[in-house]
Amino acid sequence: MPRTALYAGSFDPVTNGHLDVVRQAVRLVDRLVLAVGVHPGKTPLFSAEERLAMLEETCAPLAREAGCALACVTFADLVVAAAKRAGAALLIRGLRDASDFDYEMQMAGMNAAMAPDIRTVFLPAAPAVRPITATLVRQIAGMGGDVSAFVPEGVAARLRRKFAGKA
Repeated sequence: MPRTALYAGSFDPVTNGHLDVVRQAVRLVDRLVLAVGVHPGKTPLFSAEERLAMLEETCAPLAREAGCALACVTFADLVVAAAKRAGAALLIRGLRDASDFDYEMQMAGMNAAMAPDIRTVFLPAAPAVRPITATLVRQIAGMGGDVSAFVPEGVAARLRRKFAGKA
């Protein structure tokens, strides 16, 4: 039976930090499902379709290189429910620092209580991508700053188009 993992997030936008986690995850599993959270109370910069397209464009080559199957989906419920639908036995979570660790440990505990058959795997971010957050990338891009060091080129181009004329 193939080992399947689910890596969930808003991915608004996809950052080099996300790619770092994906690069690690595709070497651990046979199939990786990237799940874009879609929640009615949030107003993302990019639509769910745009975020799926960015994930496929940036992560499919990493998965192919590692010999890992890749799927990109959306979800609007609990991450453990999305993992069950995907047939995932693992949840992938990236860690940048101690505050991430504290929060992610709480989430892992709650997820384990709801779905004891699904385990959480923490992957540490490489030092070069630790300060990168999608929130900061959106703020920098929105103020006309250069985000090319923080996101793949295709994502930087999408951000430039999104904010054209707004800065």
